Amino acid sequence: MKRLLTLSLILVLLFFTGGEVLAQCPMCRATAESNLANGGTEGEGLNQGILYLLGMPYVLVATVAFIWWRNRRRETDIV
Repeated sequence: MKRLLTLSLILVLLFFTGGEVLAQCPMCRATAESNLANGGTEGEGLNQGILYLLGMPYVLVATVAFIWWRNRRRETDIV
């Protein structure tokens, strides 16, 4: 229980102390900013693509974990 509380506290602190993250390479950022300044929308698409690529590994791991959990649960129900 103490471990869960510590982990929760760390996650809350990281959530509230995080600022705006600029995780693009300088060239991509310059291109996106110039495009947005000229009225284009490719910069927004670039940011959405980065978020999509960031989320996919978590979705895959969660899917594998769910399948593993479901199969383990079936094994314990049979025994």
